[in-house]
Amino acid sequence: MLDHLIKGATVVDGTGAPARVADVGIRDGRIAAIAAPGTVTEEARTTEDATGLVLTPGFIDPHTHYDAQLFWDPYATPSMNHGVTTVAGGNCGFTLAPLNPARPEDADYTRRMMSKVEGMALKALEEGVDWTWSTFGEYLDALEGRIAVNAGFMVGHCALRRHVMGEDAVGGQPTPEQMQQMLDLFHDAMNAGAWGLSTTQSSTHSDGSGAPVASRHARPAELLALSKAVAEHEGTQLEAIVAGCLDQFSDDEIDLFVEMSAAAGRPLNWNVLTIDASVPERVPRQLIPSERARKAGGRIVALTMPILTPMNMSLGTFCALNLIPGWGEILALPVPERIEKLRDADVRAEMLRRADSKEAGVFRRLANFGRYVIGDTYSKENEGLSGRVVNDIAAERGQDPFRCLVEICANDDLRTVLWPMPTDNDPASWALRQETWQHEDVMLGGSDAGAHLDRMCGAPYTTRFLGDCLRGRKLVPLEQAVKMLTDDPARLFGLRERGRLAEGFHADLVLFDPERIEAGPATLVHDLPGDSPRLDARAIGIVSVRVNGVETIRDDEVTGAIPGIVLRSGRDTRTVSTR
Repeated sequence: MLDHLIKGATVVDGTGAPARVADVGIRDGRIAAIAAPGTVTEEARTTEDATGLVLTPGFIDPHTHYDAQLFWDPYATPSMNHGVTTVAGGNCGFTLAPLNPARPEDADYTRRMMSKVEGMALKALEEGVDWTWSTFGEYLDALEGRIAVNAGFMVGHCALRRHVMGEDAVGGQPTPEQMQQMLDLFHDAMNAGAWGLSTTQSSTHSDGSGAPVASRHARPAELLALSKAVAEHEGTQLEAIVAGCLDQFSDDEIDLFVEMSAAAGRPLNWNVLTIDASVPERVPRQLIPSERARKAGGRIVALTMPILTPMNMSLGTFCALNLIPGWGEILALPVPERIEKLRDADVRAEMLRRADSKEAGVFRRLANFGRYVIGDTYSKENEGLSGRVVNDIAAERGQDPFRCLVEICANDDLRTVLWPMPTDNDPASWALRQETWQHEDVMLGGSDAGAHLDRMCGAPYTTRFLGDCLRGRKLVPLEQAVKMLTDDPARLFGLRERGRLAEGFHADLVLFDPERIEAGPATLVHDLPGDSPRLDARAIGIVSVRVNGVETIRDDEVTGAIPGIVLRSGRDTRTVSTR
């Protein structure tokens, strides 16, 4: 007997094949039958009529930071609401394990690092996570049986270094003995099911004290030794971030990526390829590592987002503005001193000069303050400004836009929420995206879901992209769009029997209304442990989400079921060799 039968759905199976109307039967967590309407004769415990609805494989998000959130939110909201059934975590070199049991203070260091570098609320990390593991395997075991999504995790380089080197991980170099300990620890994590190595060399990544995170101090020899270790395990890969990911790679960064992937004989993915027609040289430069890697026996895949991700800013709390060269020191001052500095015309002029310099890279786009929209305000002086564009307010006041914005924020003691209007929402940029998506080493993803919780909301990229493909710009046919969200990441990660709607595959499924599928606007909610805030967005048109055959979402509401599994390398992934 079937557990469930979906009748008359328009099946888009993830392979890129034309859509077809079919009945789909589910049994024991897998797809048991796909056949023409009315031809599945086996009885089913439950059935539903899906006439006019589209049925696809569950979406796979290749770059998330749900490592902590899954402990208090097993549903990985809002990703699962938007059809995501599998998430890849442990990215950018940051994981919650392993932790050295001889140094209990390492857990606090890790919490503060994650709070600073990935924008996770410290209270939520303290109150919502049980920090009782030491090994990476124990961390994975702590999640097993208590999550609604399928989740796989890379092991973070920063945690490996900290475990072995302690405080010397920041600034120091491992001795030969420590390097061997690091490799042994890494092999233990891989044997327990880690997907591979993640690391960062990005200049934007600092720990809770403001120091460069541990992996930024690693030299190429260390990174290559760990990369070679990846090759010894089945179903593994690499993920890495360098400073050039934000704008354009240096020659040394290209060499490093190519050597790491070739040493491992595994794909390396990086995040995120920003596509902007006003910087036409960026995409060709960022794809040079992919071209060189294929010749060297590796493969390098760039992740890119198919939507413009809503992202707010503030002069009062840490955000992307702090990462503009020369801005971090000013925005780290106590609020009264910060306001005084920001009101100094000479200081503002120098800040704008630095923000418009080549060294600011992709952050240059944040310096057009006239194009900011005022969000939430908190003072009587700012009443009526929410929703207005700074350029318009500045013109009324006879001020330059940056001064106008500073005065508005100062009235709120810098708590004002700011929404920058994207600079790359022009037809030329969308045409360039459409072209770039066709490259064999470009893949959709990079939501950062689970991180930067009160600053950005990338999780809904799946529904917003599909809505755009069906009723908006229509840059990609539906069948191809679904393949980009399902089979493409499944094949990159070597996921076994996932990513396609086929008999025998795991029944990770999304049922949606093609006339309605979309994402609602990002709104600030306070539902994290400690009443901490995050941005959320409703899923529109998602009728049902199933993970391993069990319904987890119905009409954008969680059902309470937790059928997800921790996906472990080797068992749940097969090797995707580049050699």
